Amino acid sequence: MIHSLFLINHSGDIFLEKHWKSVVSRSVCDYFFEAKEKAVDPENVAPVLQTPHHYLISIYRGKLFFLSVVQNEVPPLFVIEFLHRVADTIQDYFGDCSEAAINDNVVTVYELLEEMLDNGFPLATESNVLKEMIRPPTILRSVVNTLTGGSNVGETLPTGQLSNIPWRRSGVKYTNNEAYFDVVEEIDAILDKSGADQLLCVHKSV
Repeated sequence: MIHSLFLINHSGDIFLEKHWKSVVSRSVCDYFFEAKEKAVDPENVAPVLQTPHHYLISIYRGKLFFLSVVQNEVPPLFVIEFLHRVADTIQDYFGDCSEAAINDNVVTVYELLEEMLDNGFPLATESNVLKEMIRPPTILRSVVNTLTGGSNVGETLPTGQLSNIPWRRSGVKYTNNEAYFDVVEEIDAILDKSGADQLLCVHKSV
């Protein structure tokens, strides 16, 4: 589905690219740059652009453009949702979705993209699952990996990947089987000039 992903900063420089099915030349981004120059604001760039051989689908987050290259027709909202998941994951892992944060953790970013897409198709996009496969970076872990040539990738398949509910780890048990609900009660009333009720409606929602 997704052939390539380009990360473009506010100045229009491509500072990271990842290819899955085949390497797509950076020249495909020229169509995007033309649309960016015509737009008044970065938010006004069309999210879907058609080129002679590809479709360009992008989002704008944190002064960065996440630009995906698709060769065949796919539901655009599906790709846009995935790009937002990528941005959310970067935000969750590094505390900031910015060019500096990505450049400082470029190896981890590539590892995440490799797990999030399998041959161009979304695979693991839940933060709960990803953190079991690729451990979030810490100063100590970075030093150890540098000295030993280690990796942040886990050795076992996370339990959440095997669960029917991917955002929750499998086999989780709680001591109390309790559920809490908030009941919101709203009253709409029409009063006459003497203060008497003319119409009273009560709404309850859980």
